Amino acid sequence: MTLNVLDTGHADWEDRKRVLASGIREARPDVVALQEIVKSADYDGARDLLGDGWHVVAHPCWSLDGVGAVLASRWPFGAVEKDAFRETGRIDAAPWCGVVVAEVGIPAPVGPLLVAHHKPSWPRGHERERETQAVAAARLVENMIGDRCRHAVVMGDFDAAPDNASVLFWRGRQSLGGMSVCYRDAWAAAHPQEPGHTFSPVNALVRQGDMPEEEGRRVDYVMVRCDDYGPTLHVERCERMFTQPVDGVWASDHFGLVADLSLPVRPGGTWA
Repeated sequence: MTLNVLDTGHADWEDRKRVLASGIREARPDVVALQEIVKSADYDGARDLLGDGWHVVAHPCWSLDGVGAVLASRWPFGAVEKDAFRETGRIDAAPWCGVVVAEVGIPAPVGPLLVAHHKPSWPRGHERERETQAVAAARLVENMIGDRCRHAVVMGDFDAAPDNASVLFWRGRQSLGGMSVCYRDAWAAAHPQEPGHTFSPVNALVRQGDMPEEEGRRVDYVMVRCDDYGPTLHVERCERMFTQPVDGVWASDHFGLVADLSLPVRPGGTWA
């Protein structure tokens, strides 16, 4: 699951937290990427929202007022690498952007899974930064995989639509910075004809927020890494979450995204 929770300084956090926590419990995810989570000396937003029993890795940078991102898993983490994107251009507007790539100790038959929680720059005009950040994140994943055959998933709030260059790069539609990768977009796999906007003026918090002219975009993603023959995990299901208010309360200005992934019937590169 990936979810931008909208930081506690906007709308009524206590009411929104109840809706968020209930929805997460109902979805029962094994791995969660949370953005705009708040952490301070006396408050842990991730723990407050998720409860006990989670292993948590924080992103490398946080804003001065304690806003950032975390990756949480029901299984312990192994190796963890981080990149704060300090060499990718204009980052003053996005002080907590970055990526965490962590080995999640999922048991056999899936085995250890590499999960990248990617959060690039958000301003509309910063696609050059998002392109450079996508390349940096993808390279970090590839370096951690090395010459091993491993499953990998990248997810998060990419702040870019499917036809933006940074997302086209992830989807294998174009190269950037002398590098190319290919990931299966879980939403597109499950709903090939649906736009699936996750930041939409249908949501009252978007209309009330600092982007009143927002036209609606899909900016939140779960993606599965492909080898030469295609994705190494099968997308069974991918759905949006929190697309309606609960008792008049919108959970966040983003809709969440949850995907069920499984092993394919047989691995790519083999004939039945």
